Amino acid sequence: MKRYAAFLRGVTPMNLKMADLQRSLEVAGFTGVKTVLSSGNVVFDARPASEASLEHRVEAAMSKHLGRSFFTIVRPVEALAALLEADPYSRFRLKPGSKRIVTFLRGAAKAGPTIPVERDGARILCRRGGEIYSAYVSTPRGPVFMSLIEATFGREVTTRTWDTVAKVAKS
Repeated sequence: MKRYAAFLRGVTPMNLKMADLQRSLEVAGFTGVKTVLSSGNVVFDARPASEASLEHRVEAAMSKHLGRSFFTIVRPVEALAALLEADPYSRFRLKPGSKRIVTFLRGAAKAGPTIPVERDGARILCRRGGEIYSAYVSTPRGPVFMSLIEATFGREVTTRTWDTVAKVAKS
């Protein structure tokens, strides 16, 4: 068995209870299921499989057992540990108070724009494989980094803070 993390897009405590998510994956045959925080992060054990296959299985489990599904991106937990260890932010000078975020892309990496890209205090710093590393400073305008990421890479992504990725990797 191998440990994986699934990141669900658009989950809040108001639209999905983590206990329900956990049960839906357990009923679908995943083991060692544990949710992390209340924003659609779940780790589980499964036989080694492609990320795409596991994404499909997680989404199918939600559809069957919850009556709805959320866009899902899966990564092996060992890959999350490796990206944390590599710390791509270390080579950038971030503004004081910057928040570090990781955006996960689904599927094969497609050609993207020249990076870095910046808008309203949000900066897409670099891309490594299926992950985009960004930083932003909070502004009264709200989460401008999300509009920058979606304008640059589309909506088939999901984003987590660096701290959330670390918590998930340790679960």
